[in-house]
Amino acid sequence: MALSLVLEENIRYIQEHLPVRESFDFMTRHLYLGETPAFFLGVNGFCKTEVLQQIFSDLQNASYMADGKVDDIVRYMDGKLGYAQASLSDSWEDIFRNVLSGPTALFVEGYARAILIDARTYPVRGVAEPDVERVTKGSRDGFVETLLFNANLIRRRIRSERLIFSMHCVGEESKTDVAVAYIKNSVNEELLDKLTQRIDSLRVTALTMGTKSLEELLVHKNWWNPLPCLRMTERPDVACSYLLEGHILVLVDNSPQAMVLPCTIFQFTQSPEDYYRSPSVGTYFRLVRFLCIPVSLLLLPLFLLVTAGFPETARAWGLLSEEGMTPERLFFYVLAVEFLLDLFKYSSSISSGKFSGALSIVGGLIIGDIAVSLNWATVDVLFYAAITLLASLAIVDVDFSDAVRLYRILLIAGTGIGGLPGFLICLGLVLLSAVTTPTFGGFSYLWPLFPFNKKALGRLLFRSPTPRAQPSRIWNRGKVHR
Repeated sequence: MALSLVLEENIRYIQEHLPVRESFDFMTRHLYLGETPAFFLGVNGFCKTEVLQQIFSDLQNASYMADGKVDDIVRYMDGKLGYAQASLSDSWEDIFRNVLSGPTALFVEGYARAILIDARTYPVRGVAEPDVERVTKGSRDGFVETLLFNANLIRRRIRSERLIFSMHCVGEESKTDVAVAYIKNSVNEELLDKLTQRIDSLRVTALTMGTKSLEELLVHKNWWNPLPCLRMTERPDVACSYLLEGHILVLVDNSPQAMVLPCTIFQFTQSPEDYYRSPSVGTYFRLVRFLCIPVSLLLLPLFLLVTAGFPETARAWGLLSEEGMTPERLFFYVLAVEFLLDLFKYSSSISSGKFSGALSIVGGLIIGDIAVSLNWATVDVLFYAAITLLASLAIVDVDFSDAVRLYRILLIAGTGIGGLPGFLICLGLVLLSAVTTPTFGGFSYLWPLFPFNKKALGRLLFRSPTPRAQPSRIWNRGKVHR
């Protein structure tokens, strides 16, 4: 519906469609621009009060109105409204969406358009280093919950005229701002078109959990695919490196994360720490992280398989310190310790920082010693479980580490119940689950291993010096699947 030329009709429409009388945070004000009546609408807390006071003080100044009337709203906005971010709109939907997002609206008698003044401000925390992506060297800033600040952090690092942030709106009730960032002429245009069409076609009430909700809307996966389908990062330097390699970033307002498209399994093994060290040291720690994935996945299941299924081999290798351990008892020990370590890790992650140190001491010393004394575990099981936990913590991405944990529990259960055949069957299911993990655009989740790309695989396994690591072209990943 279009605006009316009569100001009172516009005010009546606002009162009918917005709770300006019931909700305390709406600001309304009747004004006079010389002799011309006007009406102001905004949301308290979203506006820079000092800026608006100066704007309205100037607009109502008699020296601004030589003839006492507003004869041309376009010339009036361009000539009298000194604030930089101002525009005109004749759509109620556009006006309401802007006002609820932060900008204010000024309605003038005799004109079927409103002046939108973008003097918004949001409650925001300080730009600080993300807890889950810490580095010993390098920048200490991270994304925050304000979309504009996140775009600024990227623009500050990539000052290219080809860097584009296209804005979209998702959610019939939340009307959440979603920005798609890419570098023109470097991005896969076919993938970009599919992404924008998918975002614009979403019909949902709200993005309740921000980037996570949008991820599940963009990529539909089954319950047997626990591996993450999209790479998330809270570090602007990591996001910019992906942009320069031809990837697409998706920024969601109220979420301190950026989604990276397309995604492969090898992206979850990368860390910015590699590039803040020398190439040889960075390569070494990158290979250590690669090794931590099979250690975290297979160490406990293989320990259970050898000690329970092949006791002579276990005694020859010195894997068990106690004699006469039955397979059932070992299976119970491994499951109990796996549950206790998962409980300990989860409790530490959600507890306050002032308690995490105490939890580490209690979990590492008291609980472990008491578990051995009460025959809930053995020293051998605790040792291999501790190595498994350390390997899990070395995996950079938390979602990927949690998925590996579920795979490990499946392998432990299959080994304890079915022995070697159960282990092999569950290992095959794990590989099948990883291979069939869906990605946006239908690219292979195992690229560049499949389809094989020797040069790209070498870049993933080995940290290249900066002159050789400069992105020069988009890697060929195949065609986008519609």
